[in-house]
Amino acid sequence: MCPSDRTIGSTSSATTSESGFRSAFDVIDVDRDGKISRDDLRAFYSGFSSGGFDESTIGSMIKAADSNKDGFVGYEEFEKVLNGCVGGGSSGGGIMEEAFKVMDKDGDGKLSHEDLKSYMEWAGFWASDEDIKAMIALGGGDEKEGVSYQGLLRILAVDCFD
Repeated sequence: MCPSDRTIGSTSSATTSESGFRSAFDVIDVDRDGKISRDDLRAFYSGFSSGGFDESTIGSMIKAADSNKDGFVGYEEFEKVLNGCVGGGSSGGGIMEEAFKVMDKDGDGKLSHEDLKSYMEWAGFWASDEDIKAMIALGGGDEKEGVSYQGLLRILAVDCFD
């Protein structure tokens, strides 16, 4: 099963409905209170990055998505940002790009088998080595080279391609 709750090899088209982004939102909403806070982002990024992100970056991320200005990112706001990515081309993919950079532990621009496996375990998703291989293949990568940012978007069924 892919992180987007689609089965690998599913013939259904990519979706921007709640079910399409909910799993990604739930991973970032670390305290599971239904909204993404600065603390959630800090905790999320600290799980992947030794230095984390500074407060200015975290504040900018919240501000970019917080359309109702309550200091949090609710699911609808999160979905709106990702729908903007889908409708607006790759320039709208800032949040997804940042998530990719965090997952790409060695900074080589590709997610290796180990990068994806580590992320899946951290996020609480069980995935066998065969599942990870299938995700990499779904993203257009290979076991040796890994998968690119565009490939991650394919895996997550987020159509944000040039």
